[in-house]
Amino acid sequence: MPRSVPRDTVPDVADAGPGSAPAAPAVSRPSLGQVLDFAWGRGPFTATEAMAGASLTRSTTIDAIDTLVAADVVHELANARDAGEYSGGRPARRFELPADLGAVIAMDAGDTHLGVTVTDLARAPLAHVRAHLDPQHTVGQRRAAILQHLDAALAASGVPRDRILALCAGVAAPVARNGSSPPHPVGFWERTNPGLAELLSGWAPVVEIKNDAVLAAAAEGDLGEAVGCRDYIALIAGERFGAGAVVDGHILHGAHGGVGEMVLFDHVRGVDSADGLGPTITRIAGELLRAGDAKAGSALAALAEDGLRADRILALAATGDPDAAKVVRDTGAYLARVVAVLGSTYDPERVIICGAIAEDIEPVLDAARDVLRPLLDLPAPAILRSHLGADIVLAGAVSTALAAARAVGLPRLVAQRLNS
Repeated sequence: MPRSVPRDTVPDVADAGPGSAPAAPAVSRPSLGQVLDFAWGRGPFTATEAMAGASLTRSTTIDAIDTLVAADVVHELANARDAGEYSGGRPARRFELPADLGAVIAMDAGDTHLGVTVTDLARAPLAHVRAHLDPQHTVGQRRAAILQHLDAALAASGVPRDRILALCAGVAAPVARNGSSPPHPVGFWERTNPGLAELLSGWAPVVEIKNDAVLAAAAEGDLGEAVGCRDYIALIAGERFGAGAVVDGHILHGAHGGVGEMVLFDHVRGVDSADGLGPTITRIAGELLRAGDAKAGSALAALAEDGLRADRILALAATGDPDAAKVVRDTGAYLARVVAVLGSTYDPERVIICGAIAEDIEPVLDAARDVLRPLLDLPAPAILRSHLGADIVLAGAVSTALAAARAVGLPRLVAQRLNS
C-alpha cells in the first residue's frame, strides 16, 4: 500500500462528526497495534523487519504477528524459497497486511455536483460515481440524493458495508469540529452541508466532514506540490477562492472551521471580492473590451460574441494574441495581491493554485511572480500549479479517510475479530 498523508498534516480524527470514534479502540495488546502500524502500507515484510520497525523484541513481534494471522488480519505469504526468490539456508517467513482487508469512502459534495469514490487500503479505486446535484433541492432532497449515490457507489464496489473502515466527505462550507457548518447569510453553507455528520454517522467507524479546501491541502501534502513541505496554502481558485492553510505541518481550522474562507478579499483594495480566477479572467477581458482598449475586430472581441470564457481566453493568450496576453498580465497582478495577503497572514513557503483551472493557468502564475516580490516584506512564497486536477477534493478525502482508517477503523476491526 502507498503511504497515506503524514499524520501531522491530516485533520485530526478527533475532529470527526457524530458517530465517529474520537480515538482508536484499544486492541488486546499494545504490540498488536505497533505491528499493525508498521505493516500499514509496507507490502510484504518479515518478522525481523517488523521487530525493528515496531521497536519490539523478537518473541513479542512473532507472537503479535501470529495473533494477527490467526485473526485473518495479517496474511502469511509464500516464503522466499517457495516464491523462487531464495535458495540458501532457512527462508524467512513473509507477511502482509492485505489491501482488501477493508475499504474507505471519499465524497466531494459541491453545490451542483457529487463525486463518490470507494478505494481499498492501497488507494486502488473500486467504484466511482459522479452525479449532478440540483442547487434548488431542499435539504431533505439533497440528503436523499447523496444517500442514493452513496448506496450506488458501495453496491458497485462490491464491498460489504461492515468492511468500510472510514468515510470522509468534502463540502463547500466551513466545517466545525463536530462536522456541522455555521449558518450562512443566504443559506449556502447549510445547503452544501445538510447535516452530513448526522446523516452519514452509521456508515463507518469514523466519519469526517471537511471543508473542500482543507481536503485540497491534504491532497497536496500527500500527493502533490507540497510533499515534504510544512508551510503551504492550497488555494482552490476556480469560481471562488478557498484556502487550505498548513502551518508548521498542521492544517488549520479555526473555531467554526472558517480559516480558509476568503470573504476577507471583499475588503482588500485591488482584489475586492473572493471571486476566483475563472470569473476574474472573464471580468478583466470584459472591462478591456468595454473600455475600447482592445484592437478593433480583435480575436478577443470575436470570443465575446459567443460569451467570454476563461479557458478560451487563456487558449487565445497562448497563441500570442496581445489583448488576451494583457488579460493574463492583469489577472496575474490580481493574483499577486491575493498571494501577498496570504503570504503576510500565514507566511507559507508555497501557494499552490488548485482545481480544474490549474491546468492552463501557468501564464497567469508567471505574471503574478513578476509583481509579487515588492508587495511583501517577508520572503515571497513560491506560486505553483497543482497537477491533481478537478478531482483534488476527492483525492484529499481519500487521503484523509485512509489516515482515519489507519488510526481508528483498522484497530476497531482487529478488536472485533479478536473478541469474536
